[in-house]
Amino acid sequence: MIYDVHNYGAVGDGKHNDTRSIQAAIDACSQAGGGQVLLSGGHTYRCGSLVLRSYVELHLEMGAVLKGSDRLEDYDLFGNGNIDPLKVSVPTYENCEYSGGPSLFFIYAKDCEYVSITGQGKIDGNEAIYYGTVTPWHIDGSFYPRVPLLFLEHVRHLTLHQVTLTGSAFWTTHLVGCEDVLIDGIRILNNLKLANCDGIDPDHCKNVRIINCHIECADDCIVFKNTAGSMEYGPCENILVSNCTLTSTSAAIKFGTESEAPFRNITVQNCIISRSNRGISMQLRDRGCIENVIFSNIHIDTRQFSPDHWWGKAEPIAITALRRREETQIGYIRNVTFENINCNSENGILIYGEEQKNISGICFSNVTLHLTRKTDWPKDTLDLRPCIGDGRFRNSVHALCAHNASHVEVSRFRITADENITDSLGETYEIVNCDEVNLKTV
Repeated sequence: MIYDVHNYGAVGDGKHNDTRSIQAAIDACSQAGGGQVLLSGGHTYRCGSLVLRSYVELHLEMGAVLKGSDRLEDYDLFGNGNIDPLKVSVPTYENCEYSGGPSLFFIYAKDCEYVSITGQGKIDGNEAIYYGTVTPWHIDGSFYPRVPLLFLEHVRHLTLHQVTLTGSAFWTTHLVGCEDVLIDGIRILNNLKLANCDGIDPDHCKNVRIINCHIECADDCIVFKNTAGSMEYGPCENILVSNCTLTSTSAAIKFGTESEAPFRNITVQNCIISRSNRGISMQLRDRGCIENVIFSNIHIDTRQFSPDHWWGKAEPIAITALRRREETQIGYIRNVTFENINCNSENGILIYGEEQKNISGICFSNVTLHLTRKTDWPKDTLDLRPCIGDGRFRNSVHALCAHNASHVEVSRFRITADENITDSLGETYEIVNCDEVNLKTV
């Protein structure tokens, strides 16, 4: 059964607020037992908060645009009156701790099953209304947290297929406690300067497949989370990422920094990372753990975006497990494998844990690293943010920099460097307070 939103009063002229009409079509579809809610091509539908229901497929035809309202009050879904949220007093790259719960919403669902968003149309978050401080390398939001494009909580059997998501002002696809998720063939095209507009954030999610997607965004493209506010949903586990192309001003693939519960049984394969500030980043900062993770058949191209605004210094791979605050109970990272990885970058691989060596069982096999200078930014800093203190220290570029780790094995590691970066190179390996490091290079 098809429920055309125009039959419920939608205008689709890009000016009229169509929220009530689209919501009426969604509600009627769900109440009748399910079907497809149709947004037809050639129309722009402006709206505020929409609530998806069980057994509803929201389908956007080619040429259809669902665009966020210009008015913050239209996103006040639960009538909290919180339309003057906390203004940003310090840049979010200095402090952006987040429990995982926004107060304003665009596309929302909770406690549902069999929910789909499909089609070759576009959902536009209307990012420009959220701008705060603007620099040539970075745009901060005017408040924090802002409005996520999709916030879907405790949804079972969720499908996102083909649709384009763009102009998000905050986390684009925030999935909280969802199970059996298929994200296939979507495009996320966000502003590479606007902070905090992650691509896909599985948060305490299970049995997730993210395949055949193209993502461009700031901060991170695909980032696994375990936020403090959703601990009832348990670990983030049983996840496959495959056949994706990714560009990020922070990290293309990231774990954390919100890491209150375990991440386990995760595979990332057959992906291409290009023009990113970091390639793969594991940033454990809380009491959770990261274990049983495999990365394979990945091309990584990194370059530094700016010296301050984005965490990282163009590392193709960064594995860090550090306390967020003095009182933090920090977890561990173990049993992580990297195989068949090609890196072209301005920096080497970073491993950095706490003094008790809470990083172990890291294996690199058949890794190629080519070091070259791509930007004019200084190549003299180790970046551990966020952590206790500033987190940035003077350091040369090393092919592998490992501090406070154990059982690190490197085999078939090929390293080359262009002359344009030799003035920034230190020793090939910097190994500090590590146990059982086995280096086998060719």
